[in-house]
Amino acid sequence: MSTAGKGKAKGKTASSKQTSRSVKAGLQFPVGRLARHLRQGKYAERVGAGAPVYLAAVLEYLAAEVLELAGNAAKDNKKTRIVPRHIQLAIRNDEELNRLMANTTIAEGGVLPNINPILLPSKSEKPGVKEQESQDV
Repeated sequence: MSTAGKGKAKGKTASSKQTSRSVKAGLQFPVGRLARHLRQGKYAERVGAGAPVYLAAVLEYLAAEVLELAGNAAKDNKKTRIVPRHIQLAIRNDEELNRLMANTTIAEGGVLPNINPILLPSKSEKPGVKEQESQDV
């Protein structure tokens, strides 16, 4: 009995299933989608095969970095869920990410807690010291 015409092409094995470029690169971010956006965005006339893979790897790294820092910020605030405030704290407390996202506004992120040192009472000055200095002049 011949198995020709039973759905399997000759010479093909079960392991010849399609594998995405993301799987081949070992990435979670979609290489194919980024390739499509690079082509349709008209950033250049031609897009090499490695460009979307590299871009996906960089974006995945940045996302993982921000998520890790935001998770730590959430844990510091005794929360189990990351909210925009945690992302803001994570980015602004990291020197390199802060420089990368200097012109970025995060909705509902708030600001870093900060009090200008000039506004705080100085420890060196005692209550009676100022009065004596003003009398000497």
